[in-house]
Amino acid sequence: MDTSELTITAVDSLSDIVAADWDACACPEAAQGRPVDPFTTHRFLSALETSGSVGPGTGWEPHHLVMRAGGAVVAVMPLYAKSHSQGEYVFDHAWADALERAGGRYYPKLQSAVPFTPATGRRFLTRPGWETPGRAALTEAMVGIAADNRLSSAHVTFCTEEEAAAGEAMGLLRRTTHQYHWENRGYARFDAFLADLASRKRKAIRKERAEAQAFGGTIRRLTGDDIRPEHWEAFWGFYQDTGSRKWGHPYLTRAFFDRLHETMRRDVLLVLAERGGRPIAGALNFIGRDTLYGRYWGTVEDHPFLHFECCYYQAIDHAIEAGLKRVEAGAQGEHKLARGYLPVATHSLHWIAEPSFRNAVARYLEEERRAVGEDIGALLDFGPFRKDLPGA
Repeated sequence: MDTSELTITAVDSLSDIVAADWDACACPEAAQGRPVDPFTTHRFLSALETSGSVGPGTGWEPHHLVMRAGGAVVAVMPLYAKSHSQGEYVFDHAWADALERAGGRYYPKLQSAVPFTPATGRRFLTRPGWETPGRAALTEAMVGIAADNRLSSAHVTFCTEEEAAAGEAMGLLRRTTHQYHWENRGYARFDAFLADLASRKRKAIRKERAEAQAFGGTIRRLTGDDIRPEHWEAFWGFYQDTGSRKWGHPYLTRAFFDRLHETMRRDVLLVLAERGGRPIAGALNFIGRDTLYGRYWGTVEDHPFLHFECCYYQAIDHAIEAGLKRVEAGAQGEHKLARGYLPVATHSLHWIAEPSFRNAVARYLEEERRAVGEDIGALLDFGPFRKDLPGA
């Protein structure tokens, strides 16, 4: 491996790098099947850009890093200049308030992330064999850009635990948060999963599913060519309603869903509740190599437990049928615990320019890690699984 001719440049658009070169770093495993996750693929990040979901006026300005050795692309990093902290799901609003009250300026900042996507995955994207030098060089370049432009900070969110450990060893601050995942313990069917639950939880889920499915219609799971343009039109209405209530306005544009249909419909599982031939609710999931990622939900009618059915139970059904190892149900939500989704630690990395502010953040993160660890332990103690199961 020759590291004597390494160069790193920043590009303002995914269109400035050949898709095959990016994906050779982002998902080299896809040559033998699905990528581990679809979110750092060229097609997903490009869909965000070409649809106007990120870019000028959104507060997500692309400045992706591209590392070459002898002219060949060997590492890349999705990187954005942020003018706010929306759409990240690792909350640093309090940090921004503290720095600005002290007379500093928190924004803009740098963010290595998949916009609007709280799913763990690699952020230091390298060809096989380039992991160690690639991480070091990408970290140095990211910090260098932030320092040279007198930015307050740089952040790497929802990275892998291995990347978090490596980044901490290089001097970045490590943060631990948590979300809820469902693990497939080799279940052959949904009832086998229910058999692992305490009797009260098992009965509650059966009741919820029965009430949800009594809404007067049918629930379908669609992927690939079974998804039609009219399904996206319906889902856009669901997404707009949820987005306006949660965030004030939707993060994604209508054109993003058209791009999904064109380039990623085989990476998508769309759950639709229909009545009289008309979709009235839906949930959007993305399919990884061994994980189903729940992302968006919406409805135009209110029916008891239909949210849980479309988002959580249908996802479990699909994961069991497809032999997937887990379902990641997105950020937050202790209500997921009673439905078999257990707390799992998630990780991020942070560089802070101002020394005294960095020290304050470091102290906060140390206390937060301790609290998160205690919370995960307590939540697991109250989990829905039978106490006589191995490892319970």
